[in-house]
Amino acid sequence: MLGAITGDIIGSVYEFVDLKPEMDFPLFVNDSEFTDDTVLTVALADSILSNLDYKTKLYEYYHLYPRCSYGSRFHLWAARNEQQPYNSWGNGSAMRVSPVGWAYNDLETVLLKAKESAEVTHNHPEGIKGAQATAASIFLARTGASKFQIKEYIQNNFNYDLSFDLEELRKHYRFNESCQDTVPQAIYTFLISDSFEDSIRKAIYIGGDSDTLACINGSIAEAFYGGVPENIAKEVYKRIDSRITMITNNFIEKFNTR
Repeated sequence: MLGAITGDIIGSVYEFVDLKPEMDFPLFVNDSEFTDDTVLTVALADSILSNLDYKTKLYEYYHLYPRCSYGSRFHLWAARNEQQPYNSWGNGSAMRVSPVGWAYNDLETVLLKAKESAEVTHNHPEGIKGAQATAASIFLARTGASKFQIKEYIQNNFNYDLSFDLEELRKHYRFNESCQDTVPQAIYTFLISDSFEDSIRKAIYIGGDSDTLACINGSIAEAFYGGVPENIAKEVYKRIDSRITMITNNFIEKFNTR
């Protein structure tokens, strides 16, 4: 899950600007900070660690961090006393799911828990699919699957088209908050990468909803490449608070995330 937090922080400065940086952009600048992607990822990790339901922790963390850049429908959901899902296909279900990909030891359970984590809010089939595809990619990556095997599984089981061209994608891709136009791009940019850092750079390079795209991408890259490089992780820890640090470290220790 540290890879997800890393992608969120690196992508945070590009989320709402019409700018696609060159590949050699600085990974961290003064304004790099965690957003709702990190907060809700940690909420799910805390839910798993404490054995409390996802809804309880998502609601709790929203109120602990009320000023993060949540989507408008999530704001409304968290303000209600009786929260009901709102049939969303937004990429929020995929951005927060990475702890699920690490916490369970068989793919069937990962898919089930990913569905449960999504449908608290994102109970549209595309919202569920985005979370499941992301969690499955993480599970496969951390259990030794090749990139070819990950690609084949995602294409065959989720019907995502992963046959992009990087430069064409950069040219035509625009800001999009849906799972169906964020998750495939996040997986693709991971698949064509050659390191964790390169994976994040390619995700940011194409533009779009950069923090969420890089969050999803980084969660898979961490699992495949054996962790977040130490020099990058050090910069991430400078930018998260004590609560997020504690939950992240407890999760890493318990589930032996690399």
